[in-house]
Amino acid sequence: MATLTAPPLSPTSASPTRSGRRRPSLSRASWVTYVVAFALVGICIGPVLYIIIGGFRTNAEITTDPSGFPTTWQLGNYSSVLESSIFWRQVTNSVICGVATTVGVVVLGVAASFVLARYSFFGRGAMYSLFAAGLMFPMTVAITPLYILIRGLGLQNTLGGIILPQIAFALPTTVIILVPFLRAIPKELEEAAAIDGSSRLGFFFRMVIPLSIPGVVTVGILAFIASWNSYMLPLFILNDETSYTLPLGVQAFASQYSVDTARVLAFTSLSMIPALVFFSLFERRIVGGLTGAVKG
Repeated sequence: MATLTAPPLSPTSASPTRSGRRRPSLSRASWVTYVVAFALVGICIGPVLYIIIGGFRTNAEITTDPSGFPTTWQLGNYSSVLESSIFWRQVTNSVICGVATTVGVVVLGVAASFVLARYSFFGRGAMYSLFAAGLMFPMTVAITPLYILIRGLGLQNTLGGIILPQIAFALPTTVIILVPFLRAIPKELEEAAAIDGSSRLGFFFRMVIPLSIPGVVTVGILAFIASWNSYMLPLFILNDETSYTLPLGVQAFASQYSVDTARVLAFTSLSMIPALVFFSLFERRIVGGLTGAVKG
C-alpha cells in the first residue's frame, strides 16, 4: 500500500500551538517591513528623545559625552524654565495665535467650501482652482510683500499681524479637504429639509456641519499645529520678546543662553511637548478626515 506524505510547510504557513490551533507566521517580506518601519520610527523619535533627555543633564556631561544618559537627573533646568515669566508669556501668545487661527480657518473654510460644493454659479470652477493654486505658494515666497502689507495696516509687532496671514494661507488646504465632504452630502437631505420648512442657513447649521465634523476637526487640528510651529512669519512681524510665540522664543532663548546648552534643551523640550501631545491625541481624527476627503 502506498503511503501518503504531507507536503512540507512553506515559510508563510501557520505553526501549531499547544491548543492545537495554528497561529500565522510572518513572511520574510513582513519582517522587512517591520524592520524598516521601526528604523524610520527610531530616526524620527531619536532627536526628540535626545532633546528631552538632554534637558536633564549638566553642561559638563553634554560636553564630555553628547549622546550619553545623565548620571544624575537634573530637574533644575526644567524648573528654571517653568519659573520664567517670559516662557509662560510666549506660551500664552502661541495659544492665542493657535486658537484664533483655528477658529478663523474653520469658520471661513466651512462657509467657502459649502458654497463651492453645493451651489452652481458663474466662476465656481475658477474660484476652486484659485484655492487649489494657493497650495503651490508657501508663505516664504510672499513674506516680503506680506510684511509690507502688515506694516501698512499697522499690525506690525502684534498678534493680529500673525493670525490674519496664517488664516489666509491655511484656507486653501481647508477648502480642498472640506469640499469633498460637503459635496458627498446627498441632495435628498437638502430637499427633505426644504420640504420641512428649513432655510438654507438652517440646513447648513443643522445638517451640513454635523455631517462634516470629521473634516472640520481635521482642518482645525492642522491649522492649530501649523500656527503653533510657525517661525518665519513671527520672525518678520514680531520684534518684542514679550510678543514672541514659542518657536521664536526658542531661538531667542538659545541666543541669550548659548553657553547653557542643557537649559536650552529644556526650553526646547517644553515648547514642543504641547504640539506633540496634541498631535498624538488627534492623530486618528486627522487620518480619518483625510481619508474621508479622498473618498469624497
